[in-house]
Amino acid sequence: MTHWPDDDVILYDGVCVFCSRWVRFVVARDTDHRFRFTPVQSDYGTRLAQAFGIDPADPDTNAVVHGDVAYFKSDAALTVLSHLPGWRWTRALFAVPKPLRDAVYNLVARNRYRIFGKYETCFVPDAATRARVLE
Repeated sequence: MTHWPDDDVILYDGVCVFCSRWVRFVVARDTDHRFRFTPVQSDYGTRLAQAFGIDPADPDTNAVVHGDVAYFKSDAALTVLSHLPGWRWTRALFAVPKPLRDAVYNLVARNRYRIFGKYETCFVPDAATRARVLE
C-alpha cells in the first residue's frame, strides 16, 4: 500500500464523463464533506498519480487516500462507498474476491470513454463543490 500525507482525497479522470458523474454521486451523498477531489489533469492530481504509479496521460484507475493509505480500482470505489451514509452495506462487497471485483472494474475502465464519453476539457464542478477540489 502507498501512503500520502492528505487524507480522504479521491483522484479521478477529469475528462471522463463517467468519472465526473462518480464525483457528483459522491458529493451528493457525502453529507459530512469527508471527501475531497482532484482531477488527474491538475498539478496536484498529476503529482498524486505519479506518486502512485498511475500514468496521468492514460489513467487506468481512480484512487482514494483513506486512513493515510491509497486504494485503487474496486478497493477505491468500495472504500468511498462504504463511508457514505446509507451505503455502508457495500462493505459486504469486499467479500467478493479482489481479482473478480477488479476484472469488472477493469472492463468498465477500459471502455469508459467509448460507453460514457469524454469531455474536451476537465470537468468543472459547481461553486459549492469547487471548495472541495484540490488542484
